[in-house]
Amino acid sequence: MKINGNEIRPGNVIQHKGALWVAVKTSHVKPGKGPAYAQVELKNAIDGTKLNERFRSSETVERVRLEQKDYQYLYAEGDMLTFMDTDTYDQIQLPRDFLEERAAFLQDGMTVTVESHEGRAIGVTLPGQVTLEVVEADPVVKGQTAASSYKPAKLENGVRVLVPPFVEAGERIVVDTNELTYVRRAD
Repeated sequence: MKINGNEIRPGNVIQHKGALWVAVKTSHVKPGKGPAYAQVELKNAIDGTKLNERFRSSETVERVRLEQKDYQYLYAEGDMLTFMDTDTYDQIQLPRDFLEERAAFLQDGMTVTVESHEGRAIGVTLPGQVTLEVVEADPVVKGQTAASSYKPAKLENGVRVLVPPFVEAGERIVVDTNELTYVRRAD
């Protein structure tokens, strides 16, 4: 299935330069001069080599159709993550670096989608947003209201994100797992 270059998201698998690549990170760039593009960090699905590519919105890439199956995250043991097939109760183990920094967002019992190609796991898609507790938040700098004044905060999983000044330690917030950014306070 063809998709535009700016529609590539982390976890997508594409056919590029004769190989299967998993999108690890994406960032959308709008330079002052010239058209916008997506800067995509790709990881080869077979040998693990990395590649940085720019895709303009006018370019199309082939998104590979993969077998998708829901798995439940069970536990981490060393650098391996264990998932259980929700239908057959079969368990699979994947290396932690397979998910890169998104592994920090896994929570016990979380349902993820594991994509496989010819019986081999290629990608893992996490839910779009997770709720986490802020364990540490920097104090607000007084008088810093001229610009958007986001401050650094540390979450319970050890990840640092920028949050609005009203968010304090102990609050629960919703975080986007693809962009690793603050979305809103949790209900």
